[in-house]
Amino acid sequence: MDAAEEGMPMQQAADLDLPYLTMDEDAFAADPFPHFAAARAQHPWLARWTLGYVVTDYKAMRDLFATEDRMGMLYDNIVEIMDAKGTPWGNFQQRHMLNMSGMPHKRIRDILAPSFTPRQANNHRPLMREVITGLLDEWAPKQSFDFEEFASYFPITVMCRLIGASPDVIPGLRSAMEAIGLSTSMDPRWLPAMQEGVVTMENFVDGLIADRRANPRSGEEPDLLDLLLETQGGGGLSDRELADILIFLFVAGYDTSKNMLTLTMWELLERPEMYRRCAEDHAFARSVVEEAFRIHSTTSSQRVLKEDIVYRDVLLEKDAIVWFPLSVATHDPRYADHFESFDPERQQKNPHIGFGLGAHICLGQYIARAQIHEGLHLIAQRILNPRSSGPQGYRPFPGTWGLRGLPVEFDVAEVPA
Repeated sequence: MDAAEEGMPMQQAADLDLPYLTMDEDAFAADPFPHFAAARAQHPWLARWTLGYVVTDYKAMRDLFATEDRMGMLYDNIVEIMDAKGTPWGNFQQRHMLNMSGMPHKRIRDILAPSFTPRQANNHRPLMREVITGLLDEWAPKQSFDFEEFASYFPITVMCRLIGASPDVIPGLRSAMEAIGLSTSMDPRWLPAMQEGVVTMENFVDGLIADRRANPRSGEEPDLLDLLLETQGGGGLSDRELADILIFLFVAGYDTSKNMLTLTMWELLERPEMYRRCAEDHAFARSVVEEAFRIHSTTSSQRVLKEDIVYRDVLLEKDAIVWFPLSVATHDPRYADHFESFDPERQQKNPHIGFGLGAHICLGQYIARAQIHEGLHLIAQRILNPRSSGPQGYRPFPGTWGLRGLPVEFDVAEVPA
């Protein structure tokens, strides 16, 4: 919206005395919410940090994403900032679908979309239940473990089953995805691990594709890899695009599901009655998951402006980097009554945007929702009276935020014969 339409003088964002967010500091991740509340008290929707502007207001995020065609993806800039051009990690960041725009992005998304509909996600629920049951059979008898570590095996195992990969590869993939998930934190400390992670994933998917071509399955329902190979055979994908899609699906699905399941458990540790109800009431467990996304989420989106954009009475200049911390958008009294309380039965007047907005909204959101929902429902049936000393640390906020280590002790439910 133009300032002229509102009858207000236009201000240059670069000239404003905006609040500064220290999102690059480790301490920020431990409790980001007060920092954003303080920033909004100084300016209602805009702040700065070391790498550009930060939009702090839910409505501003939605309004600005409505003009997404005037914004570009940031991954080229991230690679440049990290001085990683020509490296395995740098090349992957510049190739994957989140760095695509326009028709190239639409072409890849249209290929994948039929496999990620709500109906397909629901079709995978029996597989999700089977996987989490197997993990609980293995882990629950221990009566104590790191819940974040436990949760990390859930999305990897589901994805391996969806593409027909051996579970033997899971430990190595877990380490690789933990590293790659730090990409948008833009912290040079993690670059060596991210490079190694990308090489590990490229070797894995290249070997998987070669093996499937040499040993095609017959007489079985086609899995996701079969469908992608069929598309490629029709000229729809290059070899590199196919491999990059598989890496992207693993990495994108891993962080959201693992981090959100862990954050949800963290909230429920202080709410034992709510936790027990998740075991008994399948629909209530779904509401708990949605409330966990409202109060936490895990992601930030980032864009670079392709032209000047005027919003409210402020001009954001061309080439500026703008961050959208989706994880805090509805943790705001302007958009949620009693926003700080964890209330799964609230009416969400302003739905959370934890899966993003616009053309790049998370393709796997329905699978992620179903996976966390089914996981929570069955975990609450098997792990009773969980207790914890609290998180051992936090992932960097500007990337895929979440807990780093959540030790739990618990009682074990009897498993019916």
